[in-house]
Amino acid sequence: DLDYDVPALTALMHREGWTTVDLVWRESPTVFHARNPFPPGGVVEDPATGAAAAAFGGYLRELELVSPPTTLTIHQGADMGRPSTITVSVPAGPHTGIGVTGTAVPI
Repeated sequence: DLDYDVPALTALMHREGWTTVDLVWRESPTVFHARNPFPPGGVVEDPATGAAAAAFGGYLRELELVSPPTTLTIHQGADMGRPSTITVSVPAGPHTGIGVTGTAVPI
């Protein structure tokens, strides 16, 4: 279970101006597993976070941790019984958008 001090993380996110927090581990060069605590949204954890996946793709491109153009797969929500697969398209060039598609389990 994702277990954290909800009020403390909420306060930290507010103080720092963070919209989201993404906890990620890399399985391979293009496959990642993510967990997204989301107290500002009123939930302990989000099972599928497209906005965070897009930001993550941009982050990896900016830090040259991937070689664009590339497609990434992000698995999220399995730990909470709501598995989701998010596909992130990272085009070449710093001023190009990041594409996000995927599947999720309905609430």
